[in-house]
Amino acid sequence: MPDYEYHCEACKKEFTIWQTFQEHDRSQRVKCPHCGSQRVRREIGLVFAKTSKKS
Repeated sequence: MPDYEYHCEACKKEFTIWQTFQEHDRSQRVKCPHCGSQRVRREIGLVFAKTSKKS
């Protein structure tokens, strides 16, 4: 399940939300879990890919 990283402009805290692609596409405005503000900015996070062959 992908995780989406956000930064709150109001309280300056960072948080992560885990959602499926469908949930993320349907979701409304994201709220900060610390202060409840909707002034959040999505951050670019790391990507992890698992392959079936050994490198």
